[in-house]
Amino acid sequence: MRRLLLTIVLTALAPIFAFAGDAEIRAAQSSIRNQIEAFLAGDNAKAYSYAAPNIKKLFPTLERFMAMVTRSYQPVYRPRNYAFGKSIEPDASTVMQRVLTTGANGKSYEAVYTLERQADGTYRITGVSLKEADALAI
Repeated sequence: MRRLLLTIVLTALAPIFAFAGDAEIRAAQSSIRNQIEAFLAGDNAKAYSYAAPNIKKLFPTLERFMAMVTRSYQPVYRPRNYAFGKSIEPDASTVMQRVLTTGANGKSYEAVYTLERQADGTYRITGVSLKEADALAI
């Protein structure tokens, strides 16, 4: 009986827990979208503002950051298009977001962004893993 009651309670609360994560995921997606849109608009300083402190420590100037981005991340720097895929929250302050993109070269890519919630509540990008994909499904 207890097990049944626990199952009923957890089932009833599941939408509440899912909804609580939705706000964090939307905030993380907003940071990614804003960075990509800043790249596309040529506002590199604004794009850099979405990098987390660990990234800014590795690339302490805008010039170094942009050299890294333009050298290694063209599909998110200058995408033809992009769409959000699946996301997960491995812990209370981290979001991992899959972004499906078509690079300027016409090839499909999968970028997995990792973002962490900062002290001010915003999500900043702590890393991006990029790989070419044969065919992507959203």
